[in-house]
Amino acid sequence: MSSSLSSSSTKGLLERLADGPVVGDGSMLITLEKRGYVMAGSWTPEATLQYPDAVKQLHREFLRAGADVIQTFTYCATEDNLKMKNEHEKNSNDMKSVSEINHRACDLAREVANEGGALVAGSVSNVNAYRKDGACHGAGKEFVQNEFKKQCDIFVKKGVDFLLGEFFAFVEEAEWAVEVMAETGLPVACTMRISVIGDQVGVAPGDVAVRMAKAGADVIGVNCCYDPDTALKTLAMMKEGLEKAGLQRYLMAQPLGYHAQEITDDPRGYSVLPEFPFAMESRALTRTDVREFARRAYDEVGVRYIGGCCGFEPYHIRAIAEELTEERGRSFPGRDKSDGYSSLKRAFRVRQHKRANPEYWKNLVPAAGREKVRKLAEIVD
Repeated sequence: MSSSLSSSSTKGLLERLADGPVVGDGSMLITLEKRGYVMAGSWTPEATLQYPDAVKQLHREFLRAGADVIQTFTYCATEDNLKMKNEHEKNSNDMKSVSEINHRACDLAREVANEGGALVAGSVSNVNAYRKDGACHGAGKEFVQNEFKKQCDIFVKKGVDFLLGEFFAFVEEAEWAVEVMAETGLPVACTMRISVIGDQVGVAPGDVAVRMAKAGADVIGVNCCYDPDTALKTLAMMKEGLEKAGLQRYLMAQPLGYHAQEITDDPRGYSVLPEFPFAMESRALTRTDVREFARRAYDEVGVRYIGGCCGFEPYHIRAIAEELTEERGRSFPGRDKSDGYSSLKRAFRVRQHKRANPEYWKNLVPAAGREKVRKLAEIVD
């Protein structure tokens, strides 16, 4: 490992998980799209090369909020994914170098991680060719695993602390990714974008977890597509499956940062909501929602890696860090400007003001703020 890239922390991911909760980071693509650095629909990470300062700034905001892990901004950074995106947009002559994107993403993540003793996770994403022409394993295992290997080779070279595979809809593809990641010798985390109904060919959450564990994953969980409530129900099923199989693995949750309770049984996730992607703000989780999620995840389900995916802003990650301060045994870099509800006592200048009480926020039902609240009639394709 290059000395210029090595983590300032002496403890790796598995050691940290053994000590207590690890706080992940949050939304990169969705948040950078909101800020004008990513194109909606493509959701690819060229901004790493085009706007590195913007990427680094968002990394830094998550670090300051309390994240223990900075993920490389490499979602969809494979030749297969970028080629499909550029062909669709008729920009094939302007395709960015996949290798350059991955190398630069590692540098940006490490630079920020070293500012606060955080770990760097090499982010390995699903491969579109797995479903070539709409068929599972359409491109074949060799091709798909080679796409994973190209990314992993760069991550190993750049000295990331562990590998994180995410956004898999099919457990078979997740297994293929885990096999490649495990060959590196680095700790392996892997998450599926599934709900309680299982993966997209009907493999139940408990069986999904067992298969990922047997493939070599050290940390297993869910990310994106579904809100915290659905994520925790799914993780409980995964935990049960692991226990029945006599397997012990750390659990991980990085759910959607929006309320989407009505799509629990839709395998496509939040992309089917009529608000996706340009009107999701009305569904955003409050900080109190996130604190409740973190507490339930840790106490009720036993999740030890807790972060967020699309829609999880830095302030959401701060809410997780605040809620789990005691369990982590330390504060976070932004604590000097954030002390939870107690700051409201000073702001309202009344020691027992109702808004300075956590119960007020837990029981609050946020208003829509509109004269007429449109009811969701149906979920559209």
